[in-house]
Amino acid sequence: MVGAVEVETAPPGPLAVLAGGGDFPAAVARAAVAEGRGVIVAAIRGEADASIEAHPHRWVGRGQLGTVLRLFREAGARDLVIVGGMRERRLPRLDELDLGAIFVFLRNLRILTRGDDSLLRRIARIFETRGFRIVGAGEVAPELLMPSGMLGAIGPDSEALADVALGIAAAREHGARDLGQAVIVVDGRVVAREGREGTDAMLAAHAARRNPGAEPCGVLIKLPKPMQDLRLDMPAIGPVTVASAAAAGLAGMAVAAGATLVADREGVARAADGAGLWVWGFDDAAGRAGV
Repeated sequence: MVGAVEVETAPPGPLAVLAGGGDFPAAVARAAVAEGRGVIVAAIRGEADASIEAHPHRWVGRGQLGTVLRLFREAGARDLVIVGGMRERRLPRLDELDLGAIFVFLRNLRILTRGDDSLLRRIARIFETRGFRIVGAGEVAPELLMPSGMLGAIGPDSEALADVALGIAAAREHGARDLGQAVIVVDGRVVAREGREGTDAMLAAHAARRNPGAEPCGVLIKLPKPMQDLRLDMPAIGPVTVASAAAAGLAGMAVAAGATLVADREGVARAADGAGLWVWGFDDAAGRAGV
């Protein structure tokens, strides 16, 4: 009898990380290292946090596509995570482009007239056509994903859950126009919708309109846009989001479980309990609240 021939599978190369701002790029890099995988990081100058320097990295400008491709290829990377926020939401100017990017961006000038998700998908295709596989941050670090149910000791009541259901429908309608991921609902009425400036700006504007002596009320609902590629851009919250929601006088936050990144779950739970605010994950496509 002829024995089975074992075929050795080549180990994956290092994980490439194109790092924007916030805690998530470093968290993804740490998760890869914890699994025994190397990383190579292209940290976007002016956006990425200095914590990313704990890993092999190079600081790059937003127009240095050729530099980024060369960095990843020389490291032997094929899997790429694009993660982190961008405070400055613009394409590079022509004078910021390196030779590897000029012709690519000239061929893709139509993305200037599209929303954020169209832009991200086109950028992803630039990497995919050059042999890279786009991997979601949640695939590399599933511990960053929002679980179903509560974070912290406080939960929503039935009236709040009714606002959540209304907010889910409103956020999906808003997101279908590629305008934003979040809305605020107060007493059965949508009072704010996220714009290009992001969730924090919406919360700050709501806080400015709030009566300082009013009791906490209202809900922040945040979920992916219907067309959103979760490998490229996933809703995200953290302790700062909780603090902003509390400052805006909200009673709670509801986000999509399994489709929202959470920076520091324990920190979010502590911040929520300290503020007397609930954080809740709804866990299916129908938007029913998870238990």
